[in-house]
Amino acid sequence: MSNRPSLGFDDDEEVIPVTPPKADLVDLSGFQPKQVVRPDKQKTAEAAAKSNFKSRESKPALATIPATAPTAIKATRRRRTGRSAQLNLKCRPETIEQFYAIADANGWVLGEAFEKAVDLLQKSTTKR
Repeated sequence: MSNRPSLGFDDDEEVIPVTPPKADLVDLSGFQPKQVVRPDKQKTAEAAAKSNFKSRESKPALATIPATAPTAIKATRRRRTGRSAQLNLKCRPETIEQFYAIADANGWVLGEAFEKAVDLLQKSTTKR
């Protein structure tokens, strides 16, 4: 036996049984759910059309990505080349399309096309 005060756990010497209070049982035998009245779908569609309501439900994905999209072309431009540094540039969309067209026409990855462009630029600007 110890002289410590009780902490209220089961290992105390004196266990007082706790009886739950009796709940008054409610008779639910007469309960019946209400009938749900749903509006007519045709009337709902007409009201939506009159108010120019745009549905938020998703539409089936029928649209395909055009073959000229950069994401479709990037997969064909990947090769292991040893290039690990990244260069991000802001360019006009027309310039980017020209760059992609040149790289695709020659079968180069974008890093290779950039290196060739830098070499040509260096040769044309070097004083002889």
